Amino acid sequence: MNFIASRRARLFSGVLLGSSLLSMTAAMAANITVWAWDANFNGATMQQAFDRYQANNPDDTIDIQIFDKAAMEQKLQAQLASGQTAGLPDIVLIEDYRAQKYLLSFPGAFEPLTDKIDYSAFAPYKVEVATVDGQTYSVPFDSGVAGLFYRSDVLEEAGFTAADLEDITWDELITIGQTVKEKTGQTLLPIDPTASDFFRMAMQSAGSWYFDAEGNLTIADNPVFKSTLETYQRLLAAGISKPVNGWTEYTGSFTSGDTLATPTGVWMTATIKANPDQSGQWAVAPIPRLADVPESINASNLGGSSWYVLSSAPEKEKAIDFLSTIWGQDVDFYQDILVNQGAVGSLLAAREGEAYKASDEFFGGEPVWQNWSTWLSEIPSVKYGIFTEEADSAVVAQIPAITSGGNIDEIIAAIDAQVRQQIQ
Repeated sequence: MNFIASRRARLFSGVLLGSSLLSMTAAMAANITVWAWDANFNGATMQQAFDRYQANNPDDTIDIQIFDKAAMEQKLQAQLASGQTAGLPDIVLIEDYRAQKYLLSFPGAFEPLTDKIDYSAFAPYKVEVATVDGQTYSVPFDSGVAGLFYRSDVLEEAGFTAADLEDITWDELITIGQTVKEKTGQTLLPIDPTASDFFRMAMQSAGSWYFDAEGNLTIADNPVFKSTLETYQRLLAAGISKPVNGWTEYTGSFTSGDTLATPTGVWMTATIKANPDQSGQWAVAPIPRLADVPESINASNLGGSSWYVLSSAPEKEKAIDFLSTIWGQDVDFYQDILVNQGAVGSLLAAREGEAYKASDEFFGGEPVWQNWSTWLSEIPSVKYGIFTEEADSAVVAQIPAITSGGNIDEIIAAIDAQVRQQIQ
């Protein structure tokens, strides 16, 4: 072979090798598909997480598909039930209250992450809701850590300081509400008679639920459940609340000043702060506890969700690496989503970051994010089980009887009977 022919052969071989390497690189690049339900919250935080991951994985991409929450849940349920995995995402967001239902109803559908994620780094209650038979399946995301938002200016007018709202029971809150009404004429709380929020928060504050860890119904003969219903009845009878109908009326009540406080999850922060003219007039206290239940503490939860990897995921290993790298340990990422989306994650180390230590003038210059994260670490763990929604419905059905002063033992018996009938 002459010199020119030999050189051409080497050049041609180099072109083939380069093309082959490019093809291999393209083949190795991953496109991670994610299902979520809120473009401005969990969708936006997922995009921020991937932007950080992509800095070291430039060839990888992400496809975040946003659905209506109910529609996404229906789609996921139907596809898992059919056994058809084509079209399922790599990562899906699941509300914590529904996690056990998916994990127990569809064994093998979700990838166990026990050996891939350091779960000791997360709030224990978030880990518990995603654990079945010693295997944990989620990467915890946002917390529903609960607190009591209240109009500090009006309560101060009635003679109460922030210290008066610390470490209190629901009965002590009732007394505060009565004093506030007597001195200012204003009503403390909005109550939606179609919502189960109060019952969820009160029960979990004592480490109790409608079901035990084995999934057995624990409504009858459950002192925590009975105390919860009795406390709710006393609260309604005390004249410190106003009935509201639905989300818009509920949030509009306290943001307009028609009512003065609400016990709820940290995610309500953005709704309250959407009224800049009220800056400096609000404060946040720990959630009250049940007075007659020794196990009840001033920490609880309402809501929250976590990320799950499908066992059938085409990009399963890459999805796990992404979640582990960013969601599982990147403290700076959690500072960003706190500032940008108001998302309080459940990675405990994030509490040491600057964003969590910052004071907030809207809430009187207090380090409210640090307070939320402290309460987060104290939330009692419970197993929500498969039938939380059915139990909620049975409780809500009895709210008129509770409100009218009905016999609590008879009401509990009716709730127990309805749940047993629904879960047969």
